[in-house]
Amino acid sequence: MQGVDVDTGALKAIARASGARAIEGLGGAAFRLAGATPYSALAADCASAQLDPAWVPGERHLGALRLAAFDMDSTLITIECIDELADFAGRKAEVSAITAAAMRGELDYPQSLRRRVALLAGVPASALESVYRERLRLSPGAETLLRRLRALEVRTLLVSGGFTFFTDRLRDRLGFDFTRSNTLGIVDGVLTGEVIGDIVDAQAKAAELARRMHELGLAAAHTLAVGDGANDLAMMALAGTSVAWRAKPKVKQAATHALDFAPLDGVLNLFAPADSRDAHR
Repeated sequence: MQGVDVDTGALKAIARASGARAIEGLGGAAFRLAGATPYSALAADCASAQLDPAWVPGERHLGALRLAAFDMDSTLITIECIDELADFAGRKAEVSAITAAAMRGELDYPQSLRRRVALLAGVPASALESVYRERLRLSPGAETLLRRLRALEVRTLLVSGGFTFFTDRLRDRLGFDFTRSNTLGIVDGVLTGEVIGDIVDAQAKAAELARRMHELGLAAAHTLAVGDGANDLAMMALAGTSVAWRAKPKVKQAATHALDFAPLDGVLNLFAPADSRDAHR
């Protein structure tokens, strides 16, 4: 059980209803209910208390994790970069609506991306830097999570249907080992409204994760994938542990876990520490 501000009374009530024999603190606002079992109102009780429940297999150890893949927009960061860029063209509402439909899986992703990027034609390239400096914010817990993964020598992949301008900077800022994303066309200092080269869609994301797994000789059990939209589903299906972060219903249903309230470093609590060296708090 984890969240942000945990109501002790609500936590104890859930523990009693689940038959837990003990509440063990994991640090911060995260707890393990030892001996708990499911009950019919568990999901509703957790949602009311703003807690993310997760059944964590005892054999899934943090020390065995070797590769972690992340989506960027609305996962690693709090914004959709393309929506913010569209604001500079006065078309944010229009582009945001297309983005939301694409993330729900209602539109073909490559077509929707080309359609949205076309609406950016004529936007000054300087808007990219403005979005990065003024609007892009990391999701809560992102820096802590990446720092801990580096300490554990877990390789990290940032794979996005967004743009290289942002993934390159986040790679350097957070220490990602690998990145894959789309390249925007720029001529004479303005966006052309085109994507250069092949589009990174759901299958390209999955292919990139599969390629890194093969290069590193890793099985699914050693791999984590975190995303929020329909174009993350194929990638998440390859990983032994998949986390739907503030995600669309379709993604929550497919993932092994969902985090709606806990910070992003709550991902670490979805693994059982193999020994004291794996404790992250």
